[in-house]
Amino acid sequence: MDMLWSGWGDPAKAASLPDTVTGLLRDLLGVTPRESGPASLEEIGVPPSGLTAAAHAALTECVGGAAYVCTDAESRVRHTRGKSTPDLLRIRAGDVDDIPAAVVLPGSHDEVTAVLRACAEHAVAVVPFGGGTSVVGGLAPEGKPCFVALDLRRLDALLSVDEISRTAVLQPGMRAPRCEELLGELGWTLGHFPQSYEWASVGGFAAARSSGQASAGYGRFDEMVLGLTLATPEGTLEVGRAPRSAAGPDLRQLVLGSEGALGVITSVTVRVRPLPETRVYEGWRFASFEAGATALRRLAQDGPRPTVLRLSDETETFVGLAQPDRIGSTEEGGTPAGCMAIAGYEGTAQDTADRRARAREVLLACGGEYVGEEPGERWAHGRYNAPYLRDSLLDAGAFAETLETACFWSALPGLYEAVRQALTGTLTEAGTPPLVMCHISHVYENGASLYFTVVSAQGDDPVAHWAPAKRAANDAIIAAGGTISHHHGVGTDHRDWYAREIGPLGVRILQALKAELDPAGTLNPGVLLPVR
Repeated sequence: MDMLWSGWGDPAKAASLPDTVTGLLRDLLGVTPRESGPASLEEIGVPPSGLTAAAHAALTECVGGAAYVCTDAESRVRHTRGKSTPDLLRIRAGDVDDIPAAVVLPGSHDEVTAVLRACAEHAVAVVPFGGGTSVVGGLAPEGKPCFVALDLRRLDALLSVDEISRTAVLQPGMRAPRCEELLGELGWTLGHFPQSYEWASVGGFAAARSSGQASAGYGRFDEMVLGLTLATPEGTLEVGRAPRSAAGPDLRQLVLGSEGALGVITSVTVRVRPLPETRVYEGWRFASFEAGATALRRLAQDGPRPTVLRLSDETETFVGLAQPDRIGSTEEGGTPAGCMAIAGYEGTAQDTADRRARAREVLLACGGEYVGEEPGERWAHGRYNAPYLRDSLLDAGAFAETLETACFWSALPGLYEAVRQALTGTLTEAGTPPLVMCHISHVYENGASLYFTVVSAQGDDPVAHWAPAKRAANDAIIAAGGTISHHHGVGTDHRDWYAREIGPLGVRILQALKAELDPAGTLNPGVLLPVR
């Protein structure tokens, strides 16, 4: 099943907004309903494919038939850009300026390599496409008028499982639910559950350094990857023959997070864990975001560390976004106060009970109030609902977008305030005062990530309206000592701030690496690095 081309996920799962939310949008933010809905697929004016006959013939030969080189309008529209709010607003308005000339579906590593070489020869750019869930402009290249979307869905196999070493070899086009299904049949789990879980691909996880909602227990995806194979126009790179090595710099780390700019990942060897016997999630209330953050830091640094650990600030808790299927509701007829934390535990029954009991002592000592399993279970039940909620907000005439960052614990309060002030100040000055919500989504011994959700009126031109606020937030992140992205990636949206983060020498190092692997500059141009 393909994802909704003009929104997120499965249209059957779309949720309408409760009256409390539409009233809040109207009264607090001045949101008014849109005069018309999104353009239909049939109404979009799709330009002819810019692929030359010679390039089309070469690509057809690479992938074994014309059926795997799609130039029809619908295939191309469905591979246009990603799923950020500006992406969706543009496609809903019928804007297909970034449409690929074709969608190419290779069926093997060798076919991927052949496609890359053919595209280099014919001056056609290549954008790897997994689940299409990028929210940072990772699927909209710059500087190349003709490009193809390299859809990896045919590379979707579980190649092997080593039960002694607890590893599995996966192809990049496999989507996360299928991965869990196949591993689960053998008694294993990857344990990687980002909000994009239902649609994102294994290759995308690696290419963007994804982090799942259970990262406190299972780790980030880049920590799970022990080896990988990379196809480039210049040949094949295979790295990772041991779990750790002192044999020079770890080339895996150059590929992880490279977002298709250096090559196409065609397989990953990942660490797997036994399926948990028990899963339990619970809610904790803290008087303030500061108090809750202190409790999370205590657990992250001194243990015991839950499998899931997250904390919503006062605004997010008030609105109800801590539990996405309960937006706009209140508890016991009143307004919930303070900040909601979710702690989850997975593993053997004994280990889960032990960690939960010891964590309870820490949370109580930090001023936490236990509010039972119901909030945690509701969060777990609705953890993939937020993107659907965004579609409903867009339909109602609101603008809704997210951004995220991370820093060391000591810098967290300043980063939190700096980003909130940048977003609030910029959008208020533009005449659309926003609702800015935040939660700590991932914790580490030395720091944590902050995930912001922004809702406002759309304004006359919502894409142009958002751009200054996004720039201000990016500037604030860099100035306050944060990283420009914790798990969404760089894309074109963050590229210029990423260059500031790593400095001129860092940029030159990556440009030299790209020149070696991709001398023609065909791989996702403008993503991660500026076009030279």
